[in-house]
Amino acid sequence: MVKIRLARLGAKKAPFYRIEVSDSRSPRDGKFIDQIGYYNPMTEPAEVKIDVEAAKKWIANGAQPTDTVKALFKKNGILD
Repeated sequence: MVKIRLARLGAKKAPFYRIEVSDSRSPRDGKFIDQIGYYNPMTEPAEVKIDVEAAKKWIANGAQPTDTVKALFKKNGILD
């Protein structure tokens, strides 16, 4: 199963996340298929950049976003 999920980067107590498409069996920060954006919760307001076309393509091909990614997509108008 293919998932759209966050991979954590950044220093201790300063998280930075990449929004990645990966196999659900791979580790959180491991091998990924495609990188479609990033999320920086440390800025005010939180900075989110998503490749909308790639996100819609992956969802149309059956990739399942995690709950957090689904919330980010809804906030940015990618999902209804």
